[in-house]
Amino acid sequence: MSWWLTRATGSTKTTKLDESKASSRSFENVALIIGVTGIVGNSLAEILPQEDTPGGPWKVYGVARRTRPSWNANHPVHYIQCDISDQNDAESKLSRLTDVTHIFYISWTSRPTEAQNSEVNGAMLKNVLRAVIPNAPNLRHVSLQTGGKHYIGPFELVGKIKPHDPPFTEDLPRLEGPNFYYTQEDILFEEVGKKERVTWFVNRPQVIFGFSPYSMMNHIGTLCVYAAICKHEGVPMWFPGTKDAWDCYSTASDADLIAEQHIWGAVDPHAGNEAFNCSNGDVYKWKHLWKVLAERFGIQEYGFLEGSDLRLSEMMKDKGHVWEEIVRKNDLQQTKLEDVGDWWFADFVLGGGGDGKLDTMNKAKEHGFVGFRNSTNSFINWIEKTKAYKIVP
Repeated sequence: MSWWLTRATGSTKTTKLDESKASSRSFENVALIIGVTGIVGNSLAEILPQEDTPGGPWKVYGVARRTRPSWNANHPVHYIQCDISDQNDAESKLSRLTDVTHIFYISWTSRPTEAQNSEVNGAMLKNVLRAVIPNAPNLRHVSLQTGGKHYIGPFELVGKIKPHDPPFTEDLPRLEGPNFYYTQEDILFEEVGKKERVTWFVNRPQVIFGFSPYSMMNHIGTLCVYAAICKHEGVPMWFPGTKDAWDCYSTASDADLIAEQHIWGAVDPHAGNEAFNCSNGDVYKWKHLWKVLAERFGIQEYGFLEGSDLRLSEMMKDKGHVWEEIVRKNDLQQTKLEDVGDWWFADFVLGGGGDGKLDTMNKAKEHGFVGFRNSTNSFINWIEKTKAYKIVP
């Protein structure tokens, strides 16, 4: 059974790198993860150093803007605190990484308009590539993560432009209007094209099921915080979204699966210079996952409240003191509600029907990537990880 299938089915045990041997180890490849504390960067930081990961042994550098958090500290990664939006900071800290063979770019920032998003996110990617590519003689590959908004448009244009008809395939043309994913792709193609024998890879996940309190789109963590507040206050956990979202089919992308596809793109010659969708390979309904969430937090009354128009961004406005009580009572990691609740993103995900956002994994499977996830099991796994790191009780 292949590594991709054994990880998908959970039929193999994780073989972590023995750190006592790391200093004397001879590395096959050297990875640079940009956005190492993000929701997928964190998964890459855990998976790449494992002894059985394809392309290994891997030496791993991890870059993030903030100081290293405790929940990321156990990964055997050379951590570099760097603001890649600052060209001078990126140049001074990344140009010295002359042994890098693979770049995994898993970072983004948010601005009020998509034109601003395109400008700042494009500049960040360009700062990284121009600091590393000319100075890393053995660089062979650059992997970029974008997402499903490639097919439906950016947040500000959803509902204002006509998206593609699902299921989405990778050969669909770009939509009209600004989209920082398109800007990043163009920069990737241009900068990689300046160096011979360097391949590129793009993957486009859907809503991500994963773990990272630093992520701006941490959907599982946000729902866990909502559930914890409902449990603490002894109130029903009503679904904060539309009836359409409650009943329709949706798709998700497990953070570990996305990381595995990045690795596949780096080591498999059939994946080079291609873009691929990356979703779990199944569908789910929120009406079913909501029951799972309630059970994990011991909530008896839950469901969809007919005639309601609930939005978490409104429901959680005055809950900061409640969260402080929950953190204190359960001896959780010290966090503020605004740090762990991405209410705006939950409103976006749960505010419409899922059927309009479905993609297909046919291209990835035809090229040899056979990874998948059971979305219900994925949902449970990331809830439990959020609890294990004492973000929620």
